[in-house]
Amino acid sequence: MNVPAGHPEETPLILFGAFDRHNLGDLLLGKVAQALMFPRPVVFAGLAARDLTLLGGTRVRPIGELAHEWGGRPADIVHVGGEILTCSLYEAAVMLQSERRARIVISRHDSDPCSRHAWAAAELGLDQAIAYQLPPALFRNCRFVGYLGAGGVGLSTFPAKIRDAIVKQLAASDFVWVRDAVTHRALGAKGLPSLLAPDPCELVAEIFGGALQEKSESSETIATRYPHGYLAVQFSADYGDDATLETIGRSLCRIQREQNCHIVLFRAGAAPWHDSLAVYSRLISLMAALDATIFDSLQVLDLCVLLANSRGFIGSSLHGRIVAEAFGRVAVSLVRGDPLQSKVGIYVDTWRPEHGGTVVHADSLEKAFLLTRETTARRLQQSGQSGQSGHLPDLAMAAANRCRCALGLAPLERVTSIQT
Repeated sequence: MNVPAGHPEETPLILFGAFDRHNLGDLLLGKVAQALMFPRPVVFAGLAARDLTLLGGTRVRPIGELAHEWGGRPADIVHVGGEILTCSLYEAAVMLQSERRARIVISRHDSDPCSRHAWAAAELGLDQAIAYQLPPALFRNCRFVGYLGAGGVGLSTFPAKIRDAIVKQLAASDFVWVRDAVTHRALGAKGLPSLLAPDPCELVAEIFGGALQEKSESSETIATRYPHGYLAVQFSADYGDDATLETIGRSLCRIQREQNCHIVLFRAGAAPWHDSLAVYSRLISLMAALDATIFDSLQVLDLCVLLANSRGFIGSSLHGRIVAEAFGRVAVSLVRGDPLQSKVGIYVDTWRPEHGGTVVHADSLEKAFLLTRETTARRLQQSGQSGQSGHLPDLAMAAANRCRCALGLAPLERVTSIQT
């Protein structure tokens, strides 16, 4: 299935991923992948037809419909990361629903695995366990299949039959780039070599830096409203019980007093099972002493500007953290369960092991933030550096060039800055 070297083809490259719902990481990954494959034209494919261009995303075609239209033409397909190796068809289908519809679906099907899968298969017209892994025979003339920054930290928890099917499809691919050491080891244990490199969004500053600078200069931003600065804070709706909210709120109040800054609450994802404005409103109601604002925009550039201009990030979103650190901001990640077994904990341990103490439970947010704030300031004073991601963008760029080479594209010396 290898593509011969030579001049980039005019036939579009199919980028397949979760670009069909609102999530900061997934929408960014689509745009980053497009920039990394320049000048090859691309078409974005997902599970459902969506137009998220107003939010900084893309127009997305359903993969089954696209395959039917593609016919016998040669197809080059790149799966674009996120935790796509372990996202079930049911989970993906629920996240494509409205909040109201998702609640109905969950109440009807969530307790029965067979019912869950049957509903999802009927809803999406695909019968496969993993949502964003290309069905083997969907395209008649599949010439190249690759994976760009894929994650699968929960792969070992899957039933052997499903896990083996995932690995079998990966083994038939031409290029596999995974973003964390746990996924890399799990595939290696099955005899499948893969390239371990950071998430493609580590290149966000290089790709979007110009657009963010222009947006910051041409319009009022949160930074202009709060001259003492602010912390960008986000957490998913499953932290919304009163006890957890009070714990988070008390920590934020103490950090706020210590840092003399504002708190800006934002949503990194608006799809079901992501973030909730109602939960943020309850936090503000519970904590009268908290000086906080809810940031309404879901537009990708707005969110990146918010993070880039902040004094730091606290939240449960992996890509919220990646974007903040790409612009040299302090980041603390909120998790449940064992921090070292979480998606974000595994990613941090893979690429920033010295920051392991910044992946914490709600009751440790204050300690983790103040500690990393002090150590970051001390490191920057000693090194005189900007604090940006350093070698991680270089590693991601090298991985992207490996993929380009497999596709017959010339390597990029630097990634092209784009608008969104």
